[in-house]
Amino acid sequence: MPRARGRRPAGSHTREDIACAAKRQFAELGYPRTTLRGIAREADVDTRLVTHYFGSKQNLFASVVELPFEPDALVEDLIAAGPEAVGHKLATLVLSTLSQPEARQTLTGLVRAAASEDEAAALVRRFLTDRLLTPLARLLGSDHPELRAGLIGAHMTGFLVGRYVVEFPGLNEVSDHDLADAIGPVLQHYLTGDLGGRASA
Repeated sequence: MPRARGRRPAGSHTREDIACAAKRQFAELGYPRTTLRGIAREADVDTRLVTHYFGSKQNLFASVVELPFEPDALVEDLIAAGPEAVGHKLATLVLSTLSQPEARQTLTGLVRAAASEDEAAALVRRFLTDRLLTPLARLLGSDHPELRAGLIGAHMTGFLVGRYVVEFPGLNEVSDHDLADAIGPVLQHYLTGDLGGRASA
């Protein structure tokens, strides 16, 4: 007996089909323009099934996002030129990554999602601090590596929001090379400098 017209019901591959549609739309349309209704339409399911499997749009994004680089593989490369150059190399890496539209959409969407979804926030912490920044600070022999990682993570996410979400004047009028020269010493201080006060106690 043929199925009645309308969206197909939940089945063994429904979650995977939704995730595949979401992954494609987030990559092509960006986070703001992607909707749960559009994802449901592509996956040929009712929108209620999307929320059943994934909850909110933010949670769905955090579940399907592909990070633009593998943090574990970058740590050794960042310290290859010596401890005194790590801050500038890290700033250059961040800026070169954000210059790629798809990577920028992914990271901006992830930070937006992290503002309201615990799972997205946990993903950002694992990606930035647990797998990249804390191991980097430890390899450099710095004290308080978790604090240093947190300071850098806050600086980097704040820069991303300031330049690409709030669009503070001036940040888009400076070349990435000049921005790396400005940001690099700040990141270097967070990684290897004296944090002062109780942070160094």
